[in-house]
Amino acid sequence: MNYNFYLPLTIILLLAVIIPFLFHLSRYIGEKTKHNTSINETYESGVKKTYKDSFERFNIKYYLVAIIFVLFDVEILFMFPWAVTLRETNLLGLFEMFTFMFFLLAGLIYIYKKGALKWD
Repeated sequence: MNYNFYLPLTIILLLAVIIPFLFHLSRYIGEKTKHNTSINETYESGVKKTYKDSFERFNIKYYLVAIIFVLFDVEILFMFPWAVTLRETNLLGLFEMFTFMFFLLAGLIYIYKKGALKWD
């Protein structure tokens, strides 16, 4: 039996148990924080007091554009390994990638037709 696998596994498991335990114990080390009003004050980007409600609503277009970006950005992750192994996949791999890109283009056309990319 090969024991070269068990030593790194044991070290990782010990670290996975010990590190969170040490983080938990670190709250008892050092100076205790008392109730301080300056710590509880709002401070953003150099402005001490904010004049607007912190629960201000954002336009839904921001979220929609972010989701569309993530969707099409993740698809690039599927294209990179295909490009690297293009010679090994031959014509079948080329056909599969063109099918994949066709569905991506169909999704982009659908998003465009729905008006998700228009910013009014």
